Amino acid sequence: MYDVIVVGGGPAGITAALYAARAGKSVLILEKEAFGGQIATSPWVENYPAVNKISGAELADNMFNQAVAHGVQFDMGTAAVKPQGNGFVVSTEYGAFDCKSVVLATGVSHKKLGLPDEQRLAGKGVCYCAVCDGAFYKDKAVCVVGDGNSAVQYALYLSEICAQVTLVTLFDRLFCDKELEQRLRGCERVSWMQRVRVTEIVGDDRVQGLVCRDDDGAVTYLDCDAVFVAIGQQPHNENFAELVSVDEQGYIIAGEDCLTTRKGVFAAGDCRTKSVRQCATAVGDGAVAGIAASAYADTVQ
Repeated sequence: MYDVIVVGGGPAGITAALYAARAGKSVLILEKEAFGGQIATSPWVENYPAVNKISGAELADNMFNQAVAHGVQFDMGTAAVKPQGNGFVVSTEYGAFDCKSVVLATGVSHKKLGLPDEQRLAGKGVCYCAVCDGAFYKDKAVCVVGDGNSAVQYALYLSEICAQVTLVTLFDRLFCDKELEQRLRGCERVSWMQRVRVTEIVGDDRVQGLVCRDDDGAVTYLDCDAVFVAIGQQPHNENFAELVSVDEQGYIIAGEDCLTTRKGVFAAGDCRTKSVRQCATAVGDGAVAGIAASAYADTVQ
């Protein structure tokens, strides 16, 4: 039986495992795709404390290797968790594991436009985080696709960095806070293109423009060096909706203490209810959850 099983191998999950291992606990991380989470796909990370500049892949590798060096075990598979006795059983398509406590660090994925070249140009101008990648397009022309709070916040944030920002929306209204809309309308560097759908991302080895089509079929081409897609995020908590409480968007309900509604189960990183989703905040969650899970494991006989 493991003391702690962590579901999810991104920054939050690896940090939780590291802290639990350093507390002397036996720890297993289960990851269904690739270790490192979303940060592993970022070309460069320049907003992580004490690291001037590092590729996302290298940062993820460093985290992984550090956890391995502290005795954390890893396995692959899509996890499901059920209470069993005083602990839990965590099962995947490859096997089942008993444990005393669980940390859910399942992360999120950005909703995609679903266009043919979107994945091919990801990290080459197709971006999903303005805070993460905006600085790479200083004094460039960029587009933001989306009409909610995140999209407008992206546009305003990028307007301080980029030469020109075009907000592209499907409707002729914004679904954001009124204050944000007023700020957007007063921002000279942001233009708003309404009632169009992005039908193509243009570029060979990097983004060079967008093709948009309106309701009448008229086509418009926009020159740009990057497109920031802000149409929402999707948490990966379907398997845990009966184990812990989730909100209407599917995020696990947990505060800064990472406590869920199920004793012995903790939530860390982007998968939980929170306002800021960054690598640094995920690592902070991981530390809190790892310590809390270790303390809980000590109470289980």
